[in-house]
Amino acid sequence: MTIRILIADDEALLRMAFSMVLAAQPDLEPIGEAADGAAAARLAADLGPDVVLMDVRMPGTDGIEATRQIIQSCPRTRVLILTTFDLDEYAFAGLKAGASGFLLKNVRPEELLTAIRTVAAGDAVVSPRVTGRLLEKFRPHVPDAAATARDERLSRLSAREREVLVEVGRGRSNAEIAATLHLAEATVKSHLGRILHKLELRDRVQAVIFAYESRLIHPA
Repeated sequence: MTIRILIADDEALLRMAFSMVLAAQPDLEPIGEAADGAAAARLAADLGPDVVLMDVRMPGTDGIEATRQIIQSCPRTRVLILTTFDLDEYAFAGLKAGASGFLLKNVRPEELLTAIRTVAAGDAVVSPRVTGRLLEKFRPHVPDAAATARDERLSRLSAREREVLVEVGRGRSNAEIAATLHLAEATVKSHLGRILHKLELRDRVQAVIFAYESRLIHPA
């Protein structure tokens, strides 16, 4: 199955470079380019891409707001935020807006391709270490009421589901969680599905954020 990709970046050379890398893959198809967030949101609504590569800092509507609009109008489209370490706050905001992950702009081509295929398959690309650092930085701005509401949602989980959520928050794959908790990988996948449903979360990256914000785990 071909993965259809929309590229949103205000730098024409970067858009061209991404497009060339993607077009060289038999299962990836660049279907459009946008130089700003407003254009990205319009094209996403018109074209219905599987994945949007989304720059953060663009003129007019930025990548965060564009991500929010795309997730609302095209719930099946996955957004992959492109950022740098000195823009952690934008990466965090992008994840909160519904992005399925974020990468550095200097990522190796093979890592970019793997990330696109991962989010297109419904999983997330996120570094729990970086996510933990972001949440630790911005936690003082999270209202106590929000934390309380999250604690109440944790009560919906069984003890085993909490264990699985902790391991997800630590960045472990399903196979690694299965080995750690002595479960079948298919069982871990089933637990994760129930966790997302019970906590009303969209995907794995939101589960990582939830695990930190609910204080179920803490950044190292």
